[in-house]
Amino acid sequence: MHIKSMAEYTAEGAAPEVLFWVGCAGSFDQRAQKITKAFATILDKVGVKFAILGKEEMCTGDPARRSGNEFLFQMMAYNNIQVLNGYEIKKIVTACPHCFNVFKNEYPALGGNYEVIHHTTYLQSLINDGRVVLKEGGAFKGKKITYHDSCYLGRANGVYEAPRAVLEALDVELIEMKRCKTNGLCCGAGGAQMFKEDEPGKTRINLERSEEALNTGASVIAANCPFCTTMLMDGVKNKEQEDHVQVLDIAEMVLQSLA
Repeated sequence: MHIKSMAEYTAEGAAPEVLFWVGCAGSFDQRAQKITKAFATILDKVGVKFAILGKEEMCTGDPARRSGNEFLFQMMAYNNIQVLNGYEIKKIVTACPHCFNVFKNEYPALGGNYEVIHHTTYLQSLINDGRVVLKEGGAFKGKKITYHDSCYLGRANGVYEAPRAVLEALDVELIEMKRCKTNGLCCGAGGAQMFKEDEPGKTRINLERSEEALNTGASVIAANCPFCTTMLMDGVKNKEQEDHVQVLDIAEMVLQSLA
């Protein structure tokens, strides 16, 4: 795929509708790359003019701040803000709730003020505006799906309805886990836990969460975050259910259901 960069748009004297912030997982993690590709393909197919930063994109610094390295976080954040403000970016969409949260709530204090949208909310608006058209009786029609609320999208930012509205548009049978929405359980990777060894305890959080998801009897566990996707896939594999239960990002589900 050729995705235009902000540098290319600027050279043409043009501006995109939105900047797609890919994020570290979306760039480098093999599983998350599929989510990036799915979301970019949807935007491409429905004619959204979007750009990426390409090689100018750095980590937001979220894992550094979460793990206590404030100096490194501020260094990375200022660097990103300089680039974003240099291109006069107004609107950012990202498929990572960690990037979403740090841009929305923590960058303004350092001079980075943007309209930040999570990709599930953006997909919902594209569906509502009639730009994303889903086929009748799509790939997931009537299928039992359970949805995992990621911490940074759900409890931290109160985004519960948009992802569910997208799933509703896919005509699925949504089965909620007992712990969902404001009472949702972490996948075990937040707060930079993704990058360190488990602390002593009786059970790994991702195994407990995956078990809750499997107990719903759903054939697909829908996620909205690359970290959650990894943790839930590990949990499903641990129960040897990977042949029966898929863990998919909502963007991947939409792509499979495009008219």
